[in-house]
Amino acid sequence: MPDTHALSLDSRYAASARLSVAPMMDWTDRHCRVFHRLLAPHARLYTEMVHANAVVLGDRKRLLGFDPVEQPVALQLGGSEPALLAQAARIGGEWGYAEINLNCGCPSDRVQAGRFGACLMREPALVAEAVAAMRAATPVPVTVKCRLGVDDDQDYERFLAFIDTVAAAGCATFVVHARNAWLQGLSPKENREVPPLRYEWAWQLKRDRPGLQVLVNGGIASPEAVEAQLAHADGVMLGRAAYHDPYLLHRLDVALYGGPLRDRAGLLRALRPYVEAQLAAGVALKHITRHVLGLFHGQPGGRAFRQVLSEGAHRDGAGWTLVEQALYATAQRRVAA
Repeated sequence: MPDTHALSLDSRYAASARLSVAPMMDWTDRHCRVFHRLLAPHARLYTEMVHANAVVLGDRKRLLGFDPVEQPVALQLGGSEPALLAQAARIGGEWGYAEINLNCGCPSDRVQAGRFGACLMREPALVAEAVAAMRAATPVPVTVKCRLGVDDDQDYERFLAFIDTVAAAGCATFVVHARNAWLQGLSPKENREVPPLRYEWAWQLKRDRPGLQVLVNGGIASPEAVEAQLAHADGVMLGRAAYHDPYLLHRLDVALYGGPLRDRAGLLRALRPYVEAQLAAGVALKHITRHVLGLFHGQPGGRAFRQVLSEGAHRDGAGWTLVEQALYATAQRRVAA
């Protein structure tokens, strides 16, 4: 039989635009992504941001390695040097990523000091040069994740000019975090919460440039919010809502793509072969289970589930038995409730 998984990657990648999980530093590592893939078989997954220099010079197996089950998965790059980004994009394509995404939205001090992330929104010509170089280096789609602007930018036309400049270099997909990024005075956490959301700019962009694919990110945390966004844009990207309440991700995948709604315990038990393979390879259980703590978010027994895993996963020899203990404790609390 033909390998339909491999043959259908392009079509699965195209369909995955409707629902994706944002790149999140220290969170969306390969263990997190395998878990999210079980929850959302059709969604697009993203790596943590990796600096282009690290891709070119660093430990590629550690930085870029992923399980084939994660596909379609995109590599997000940070950087501002077109030649270096091109090298990193080529390497990412060779490693098998379905997309290379350029970060033009991160507002952290470290990112600003390196002249990349959100501050690139003030250098559209440089971003366009980088995108052109990346596209010349790999056949894999090159996309951009950006904000609406930086600091007190309130001019939609400036935002549109940034998009147009980068689109002219060959970028056809923009993930728009629908807030400004404040480069001074706000922490990265505050930058995700304080600047007001202006979804209407992303929606207007789709109306003004219907040939572009526009995915909306920022503050989307319910099925109703997803439905509202999809009335105006091509897709939604969830961030912390998908991480802290991962069952929401499963519900959304079922709602958008079909398939059976599975129970939380069954979904987690489907992760067992991966967990045991990783344990056999020397990975500590805590590195995997930290990503599943929110599975019973808002449910009776959710606290017990988190407590068992949090207290036991760091211990020497912790294995799948601990996960079953957490599920048992959760079930007991649910019966009592």
